[in-house]
Formats: sequence, C-alpha cells, structure tokens
Amino acid sequence: MSESNLISPSASPLKVEIAVIGSGPGGAITACLLAEAGRDVLLIEEGEYLPLESCEPFSVVEMTQKYRNGGLTAAFGQPKVQYVEGRCVGGGSEINSGLYHRTPPNILAQWSQEFEVESLTEADLIPHFEACEQAVNVCYLPGKAPTASLKLQEGATRLNWQSLEVPRWFRYQELDETAIPKGTRQSMTETFIPRALKAGCKLLANTWVKNINQNHNNWSLTGYYQVNKSPKQLIEIQAETIFVCCGAIQTPALLRRSGIKNNIGNALRMHPTVKIIAQFDQDINTLDMGVPVHQVKEFSPKFSFGCSISSPPYLSVGMTDHPEYTEEVQKNWQKMAIYYAMITGEGYGTVRNIPFYRDPLVRYQLTSQDLKDLSEALQKLAQLLFEADAKILYPSISNSFTLTNSQDLAKIPEQLPIKQTNLMTVHVFSSCPMGENLQKCAVNSFGKVHGFNNLYIADASLLCTAPGVNPQGSIMAIARRNVLNFLRN
Repeated sequence: MSESNLISPSASPLKVEIAVIGSGPGGAITACLLAEAGRDVLLIEEGEYLPLESCEPFSVVEMTQKYRNGGLTAAFGQPKVQYVEGRCVGGGSEINSGLYHRTPPNILAQWSQEFEVESLTEADLIPHFEACEQAVNVCYLPGKAPTASLKLQEGATRLNWQSLEVPRWFRYQELDETAIPKGTRQSMTETFIPRALKAGCKLLANTWVKNINQNHNNWSLTGYYQVNKSPKQLIEIQAETIFVCCGAIQTPALLRRSGIKNNIGNALRMHPTVKIIAQFDQDINTLDMGVPVHQVKEFSPKFSFGCSISSPPYLSVGMTDHPEYTEEVQKNWQKMAIYYAMITGEGYGTVRNIPFYRDPLVRYQLTSQDLKDLSEALQKLAQLLFEADAKILYPSISNSFTLTNSQDLAKIPEQLPIKQTNLMTVHVFSSCPMGENLQKCAVNSFGKVHGFNNLYIADASLLCTAPGVNPQGSIMAIARRNVLNFLRN
C-alpha cells in the first residue's frame, strides 16, 4: 500500500475532482476504476484502516475493531432484527464470510421489469461478474471442507434436497491434503484498495461525512476527522462529483441529512435469518474451522440454509437464548455448530435520522407470511440436521424448547412467536433502488440520483429487492458496470 496516499485533513478545504464516500465493495471498485482511468479521486472512510491480519478473523477483537457498534445494531420491529455493518477501510468485505453468488437471472429480470432498470440482463452483467471474480480470486475450496459444513450436505443428500458448495473470494496456501485448507480472504484491503492507491487515489480514513451540499457545479462535504478518542476535527471537502457508497443504512442516512429524500431510505430489504445451534455426538468443530462452504438451495428463493461461523464466542452468544445450557458450550463446543435458515421475505423497512443522534433509526416490519416462512424454514432445517445425526437442537427462540428428535418438530409453531424469536441478518440492501420507475427509484439505471447532477450511489442500496443470495457479487458487478458507464459518458 502506498503510504503517501494515506492522507490526513488539511486546514483549508480539500479540493478533488471525485469524492467516493465509503470504501466497501461498491466504493473500493468505484475508486479503483476511476483512479486507473486517470481521474483525481479521494476515497473517504468513517472507520480506520486496519489490515486483515490486525486481528484473528471472526474474533471478539475483530467485532470491536471492525464492526459498527461492536456488531450490536438492530432494526426495530416485531420482532426486531439484529444486523451487522462493517466500519473500517474495506467495509463489509473485511468481516463477511466471503461466500460468492452471481445475481440469479430471474431476479435480474424482475428488477428490469418492475423497476425499469436498463441493461441489466445476465448477458449485460457477465463481463462484470467475470472481471470481479478474477480480481478477488473467487474459487472453490481446494481440499477438505469443514465437518460442520459437510453435515449440512449429508442431511440434504439423505433427504434428496439440492445442496452445493459455494465458492469464495479467497487465496489458498500450499495444500496439505489431510487438513482444511488455509487461506486469506481477498477483501477490498487486499485487492481493489491497493490497486486504487497505486493508481493515485488518495485515502482519508477516520472521517465521518455529516452532509453534502451542491453549490452551482460543485459539491461541498462537511464532516469530522477523529482518530480513537482524540478531539474531533471539522473537515471540509470540495468535489465536482460524489459517489456515495456507505451501505444500505448509512447511504440513505447521509442523503436524508443533506435534504435529499425522494425514494431514499423508504424500501430497505434484508434476508431475515433464524438460527439453530446443533449438537452432535462426534466432534465437528475446530478452532481453525473458518467458514463453512455448503448451502442448501432446495427451497430457494423462498428460503435457504447454511452453516455459520461457529467459534466458541459465537456459540456462547447464540446460546444466550437457552441460558440453562450455556455450560454445554464450554464443555462440548467441538461437537456444536451454528446453522441458519434465511428467507427472502416480503417485509421492508425505513431508515430515518433522529435529532442529536449520529446513528439513524432503522425500522423493519416482517409480515405474518414472513413469520410463517421462517417457521417452515426452521422446521425444514431441523429435519435436515436430524437426518445428519444431530442429537439436540437449540433454536434462536428465547427461553423456549430444545429439540431432540424429529417428533419434536411439532413443537415449532406455525408462525414464530413475535416476542421470543431472535432474528439477525448480515445482508441489508434496497434502501435506494435503481431504475427509471420514478415512483419507486432513488437513482437511474446506472446509479445517478434522480434530480441531481454529479451525484451517484454505488453500494447495496441500489439492489431493487432482496436477491435471495449473498449480495457482494451483485454489488461488485453493478458497481463496475455503473462506473464504466460513467467513464464512457
């Protein structure tokens, strides 16, 4: 990384041609391709710059360093949904599991039709998928998958349900055929951000942009620079063009603080997710297990299953729903893993600012059908885990039942209880949908904010609805398509 391109704020307003606010997958790709095209680019990030190796992946330290609010953020509703956001250079790519999907063609067709998005067929996106896959080294596991992951595949095979290994953006080390392969997540700080800096992009970390204002043909950005607990320093930046890439929560919050509100922050979508901790008779978990790679897509797009990070800290957090069993994690964590059922869902949410608070208020309303779908998904996931020889299942429903055999599936109510069900998600999107349908869309087909010049969005906000798969592949391909369109025009 070119240290000379890591800047701190100056007293007078910084002047740049293009400011990119947010350095996750959308922002990093946008800044990289603009800089490589010879443009004068400043990449601004609220969090600090931390290399991947600054902490153990999926550790408590990582949650403290790289997550917003240590990973404790919630969308309010009945029930509420915990969600996570990255807050560091590289954004969500630094903390996510690295599982990669292309946007399903039927979803692209739906977006093109309902939201009137131009040039969004599978054929349009294939060159962008391929370029991004090469840049972040999307590949399959070159060897043995973790046992907890194979349990998911085993249960699916016995039930004759469709399961698959999902590729990841990873670079693997030399192989020992008998061990689970070791590798490095090809996050933005490993890929597009070093490329951007090499091409002359400047990076300003630790900087929160409070608002943006348009003056004639220029934009002014005001905000604060702050390292750790040092005093906040007011910062001003002037730019000809802005790309807002702060993610599906912070992008609408910034735009709304700046008085830009048309179809902004009104249509937040997510993949509501319910979990089960499964305990087996044999060891299925190790401290270096990493990310399980199998998913079950038999019931997709309605819902799908996977296996989560299952390190002891994550197991302990998950077991707070069953406080009388917390000692089981200390005694038997090697025999336990966390599995999830994720629905596409019908519900949607809003992002609104509250006076005197920096973080916005996020609300999300699940429909009764969502609660029925979550219940059905939980039952099917439990059925699969018993097929894979699980001995006891702990669902993420507070102070509720455990399941010890397939007859116990009848304990799961037809609709999950609103007050006890604990839902979470790592996938949020759709708060500023793209397209030419002016009733629904915040930006045009290529990310330009309707009614404004030289103002663009390039992140998960643009996805028109929940894609039903891990969204980073979609975010990267659409960001690449849009920035190349910007450069052509």
